[in-house]
Amino acid sequence: MAILSTSSSPTLLSPKLTSFSFLPPPATCFYSLRSALRRRPPSFAVVLCSSNAARGVVELIVDNKSSLSSSHSRTFLDARSGAELVSGIQKEKEAGKLPSNVARGMEELYYNYKDAVFQSGVPKAEEVVLANMAVALDRIFMVVKDPFLFSPYHEAIREPFDYYMFAQEYIRPLIDFRHSYVGNISIFNDMEEKLQKGENVILISNHQTEADPAVIALLLESTHPYIGEGVTYIAGDRVVTDPLCKPFSMGRNLLCVYSKKHMNDDPDLVDMKKRANTRSLKEMALLLRSGSKIIWIAPSGGRDRPDPVTKEWFPAPFDASSADNMRRLMEHAGRPGHIYPVALLCHDIMPPPAQVEKEIGERRVIAFHGTGLSIAPPINFNEITNGCKNPGEAKVAYSQALYDSVNEQYNVLKSAIHGKQGLDASIPTVSLSQPWQ
Repeated sequence: MAILSTSSSPTLLSPKLTSFSFLPPPATCFYSLRSALRRRPPSFAVVLCSSNAARGVVELIVDNKSSLSSSHSRTFLDARSGAELVSGIQKEKEAGKLPSNVARGMEELYYNYKDAVFQSGVPKAEEVVLANMAVALDRIFMVVKDPFLFSPYHEAIREPFDYYMFAQEYIRPLIDFRHSYVGNISIFNDMEEKLQKGENVILISNHQTEADPAVIALLLESTHPYIGEGVTYIAGDRVVTDPLCKPFSMGRNLLCVYSKKHMNDDPDLVDMKKRANTRSLKEMALLLRSGSKIIWIAPSGGRDRPDPVTKEWFPAPFDASSADNMRRLMEHAGRPGHIYPVALLCHDIMPPPAQVEKEIGERRVIAFHGTGLSIAPPINFNEITNGCKNPGEAKVAYSQALYDSVNEQYNVLKSAIHGKQGLDASIPTVSLSQPWQ
């Protein structure tokens, strides 16, 4: 579970990059709600050059009044080449500051990210890789030395280091915007109007990669930056415990839970995990009572995976209880609320392992590819369950209706991206567009 959304915050990449169709410029539109979401960091001016790329990034995303402490390592930030980044990993491992498995993951991450960015054809790809990977490796190294512990409700860390912008700029070069699409962009307008009135929104979605939050925000950045920044994600424990994931998760609003898929991995921890989930549910209830909240959840309890035989990707089935719990929490919040079905297609840029793994430290495969996001109108529980005979039947019917909508939208995105139909893949209920064009 890993933006530039203002004209006053310059991109981490070379300004020339924004002239290419597959790297859209930062958004320039804002909403009054967004300004209340967080304090704005000071303005920055950064010019990247090949030998100081990483330092330029740090100057951008670190408050200029709060310099890095004297004890902070410069191993990665001072690197002038990819070779120096890799040798830095080895140096810290040999010094006993990096466990072998983490060092191996960091090195693999560097090479996979480098290959993906070079594949994208982005200008000055070597500088982009050096800048983004230097900061990523530095932040991973920091959470290994001084582990960050997530609270049940974690608010995105935006200063003195802006983890949100860091994650956005890391993922940006992996998205082929020429072959990416948003379905039903007008519904996001309707959503923002509801949020401005103090109403709540829950996004019921499939889940494909650790980069899902960044993909959502990047595809909405030119039209709805408030939504991209304001979402609170219900996140499984793996994205807040894996050191390669932590820095990217720290820039998101999260409600941290233990997934059902991993609840029984260690029998001695089951009771602790259940208590932690109860605390997170209480935090969620408090958030919804305050109003104007957007909460994203994948009722499947984990990422989609391809069929083992056909290799075809599809949204994983929803757990009816998870969807029903969200509905009941929203209804008891004392605020109007709306549940929207959302489809994501982005597995190519960072696919999960073929099977669910118990151990932390999965291999990160990275690629440059088109992505898709689509949303459908809210689905009304009473309308769907009007003919149901009991609450159990109603719960299943409502969950299935949400899943069917997500699946329909996903198939349209799949036709547009993998079927290469582009905008012509639109159907009456899913209108595709490229709002960054």
